[in-house]
Amino acid sequence: MERKYLPTLSELVDRLSISQLKEVFIADHKDEYAQEINDITHDIQILLDEQNGKITAETIRAIVVLSQMNLHIWHNESNYRKGIKDGNNLELTHGLNGIRNTAKNKIQEVVGGRKDYKIDCLAADFKDWEISW
Repeated sequence: MERKYLPTLSELVDRLSISQLKEVFIADHKDEYAQEINDITHDIQILLDEQNGKITAETIRAIVVLSQMNLHIWHNESNYRKGIKDGNNLELTHGLNGIRNTAKNKIQEVVGGRKDYKIDCLAADFKDWEISW
């Protein structure tokens, strides 16, 4: 089989998480997002087949964290664009992106491949968001 996307496994999982959110929240383009999800899962399966069972519980946890961060970022930015400033903070989104990158790196530690070394730490105001890796 030939891959349709060239990103790493962690980048594909991240994109899958975001595409899944789009399929749910942007109903006008549900079919397009469903096709994108199909293409991404195709490529993920190719990479998983190459791993011969290397995926661990920690990898699955990193995927869950990645998905949760994407959902919170989605809501935070969506509300901010709507002018709802209460409880929405773009600095928090920036910090959550750092957690996303850490989760993606955790996935890459298991399967190998390139990592993202730009990991910003959360500001003291957002310590509740720290993950107990």
